[in-house]
Amino acid sequence: MSLAAEGKSPAAASDAAAPGAAGPPAAGHVVLDITGMTCAACAGRVEAALRRVPGVASASVNLALERADVAVTAAEVTPAALAAAVERTGFGAQPRATSAAERRRDEEAREQERLFAERQQLRHLVVAAALTLPLVLPMVAAPFGAHWHFDPWFELALATPVQLVVGARFYKAAFAALRAGSGNMDLLVALGTTAAYLFSLAMVLTRGEAATGHLYFEGSAAVITLVVFGKWLEARAKRGTTAAIRALMTLRPERARVLRDGGEVEIGIDAVRAGDRVVVRPGERIPVDGTVTEGESEADESLVTGESVPVVKRPGDKVTAGALNGVGRLIVAAVAVGEDTTLARIIRLVENAQAGKAPVQRLVDRVSAVFVPAVVLIALVAFAGWLVAGQGLESALVAAVSVLVIACPCALGLATPAALVAGTGAAARAGILVKDIEALERAAAVDTVVFDKTGTLTEGRPALTEAVPLDPALDRDTLLRLAAAVQTGSEHPLAAAVLAAVPQVTLAPVADFRALVGRGVVGTVEGRRVAIGNRDLMAELGIDLAAASPVLDGIEAEARTAVVVAADGRAIGVLGIADPLRPESAAAVALLAARGVRAEMLTGDSEAVAAKVAGALGLSAYRASVKPADKSGALAALKAAGRTPAMVGDGINDAPALAAAEVGIALGTGADVAVEAAPVTLMRADPRLVAAALDISRRTVRKIRQNLFWAFVYNVIGLPLAAFGVLTPALAGAAMAMSSVSVVTNSLWLKRWRPDFSATAGEPHP
Repeated sequence: MSLAAEGKSPAAASDAAAPGAAGPPAAGHVVLDITGMTCAACAGRVEAALRRVPGVASASVNLALERADVAVTAAEVTPAALAAAVERTGFGAQPRATSAAERRRDEEAREQERLFAERQQLRHLVVAAALTLPLVLPMVAAPFGAHWHFDPWFELALATPVQLVVGARFYKAAFAALRAGSGNMDLLVALGTTAAYLFSLAMVLTRGEAATGHLYFEGSAAVITLVVFGKWLEARAKRGTTAAIRALMTLRPERARVLRDGGEVEIGIDAVRAGDRVVVRPGERIPVDGTVTEGESEADESLVTGESVPVVKRPGDKVTAGALNGVGRLIVAAVAVGEDTTLARIIRLVENAQAGKAPVQRLVDRVSAVFVPAVVLIALVAFAGWLVAGQGLESALVAAVSVLVIACPCALGLATPAALVAGTGAAARAGILVKDIEALERAAAVDTVVFDKTGTLTEGRPALTEAVPLDPALDRDTLLRLAAAVQTGSEHPLAAAVLAAVPQVTLAPVADFRALVGRGVVGTVEGRRVAIGNRDLMAELGIDLAAASPVLDGIEAEARTAVVVAADGRAIGVLGIADPLRPESAAAVALLAARGVRAEMLTGDSEAVAAKVAGALGLSAYRASVKPADKSGALAALKAAGRTPAMVGDGINDAPALAAAEVGIALGTGADVAVEAAPVTLMRADPRLVAAALDISRRTVRKIRQNLFWAFVYNVIGLPLAAFGVLTPALAGAAMAMSSVSVVTNSLWLKRWRPDFSATAGEPHP
């Protein structure tokens, strides 16, 4: 459940999650920041606690982001009540801030807390390593024929601070888990190391010097040291995976200068309102989405749209919050502020995508719920088995401790979210927004990409190329004035091309205006009923095109769009309009072909125009004269034929088709991007990013599968080896620590990903 699914705005969704509000929130979506989780079992406990709260429809906890997303059905369910439910399980919880500025400050505070915790872990690690190293030296020297041991009392003196001081964190977390009636990684570490330590302590106290060679202080100390080492590496790696969100949050200034009462006034960003005139000095970040009214400069939008080249901004141009102003001073009329800016929406989309769960993660969650009890049971069985086999208490204890130590559910809990956070963050830096994990998984399986033509493969800025009167009594200027007048009520790009070609004169008013989707427009101008549109509209109106056909055919043969102008039931002229192809369109098709993906086109244009465009770009197939309402049917037919299609359009006019595709990809630019229109949004109008979006989706899904494979393999192989005594506790601890580190490190490779537009680059279709 999400507010977006209920038709509420993203800003409303954010408001629903507002913390610290005076009253209860509206029913919807609440986000909590969670502290104290160490493994998948911890995340499962938090989820279970939240789901037990009356009025909670669902709860999802992301271990890598330390975040809980809660869908509530009753306004009485306050963020404070949800946080209290989490705290009763032994974890910390705090509702996420309301405004972007507050969230940024909270994120900075959390980052400082993470850095402090990381430094503290490093200090503990240094102390533990210094005390543990002498204990493990005899074990390291043994394979080389050097058999010696320290005095048992000296070993006890070295191991005790490691067990009781450095290992205190595991006892605290294990106690909290037991108090909540569940288990976690800390419980396994505490049980295993305590058993080894107490056995060795008992041997020293009862046998003194005779206990030499029969102690396992090095095992308990090594396990604690290795786990702390692993958690330190994991913390550093996790900070790297969330770097994209932190980078986006730092883009928005906290203050802005606005023009009021004839002067500049500096105010907090949350006080800026739509319509305010904002002054942006050279080198400053633009604080709002808006339109330049004065000044000229360049804007670096790379961290917002992924476009590496600065874009010239002049009066009338639109600018995006977060872009870096160049050397000129700009005055910007604010259009969108606060949570409605493109940057704020990007942050929300990336956060929501990173917080999602892949379907395979649900299986992991079920496994994690029973993992710790199952491991304890396996350890008891191993212990009993060795005793029954007559191998003695010492051998039985070593096997049981090894089982407890190697079975760490950390890697399972991090496998999916670590890859997802890194992958979606890398995509966002490139200007590709993935709304949810389901869309990412579907994008990885796409084998056919269907493009809309106008504004997607073409520039979307058609220009009039010719105006041919069919009536000898009618001159070109009169034809254009009639055509332009009837189209003053239309927002279609073709109408804009006609209007732009008419001299700046006052056009006659239009009455009874009607826009006929996919066909044209009709209206009354100067007492004449004027229609302008394609052949379908003329046929519908019963207008004879015999005189117009040669001109129509000639224009369409040149791959230009031809429209007929009719007045009072008679064709009076033909207009030719050309929409140039984007320079990147041919490369986009070639990139998809190199990846084994078919590129097709759906267009409302004529067969001749569609064929010319398809030939120029090397498209696999196309369909012409397709009305917008029929595009979704064309996609349904592709799915029925066993294809997995993605639809690429402008995100607004193509909304039905975007919804009908397996994956809808909205192609947009800057502040105009329709970020809510499709599961995947490209922040700049470069169709080559379609192939890049498929690449990062495939790489991310592949990393998730790799991580899950290794997480399960560690346990599938390690548990039997430990149970049969092949692994010592120290080796088991090393394997357990490395499992988490390997999963997060493997995911971090995704941070290096950048769109590669060479024909041989990218991920082939699986």
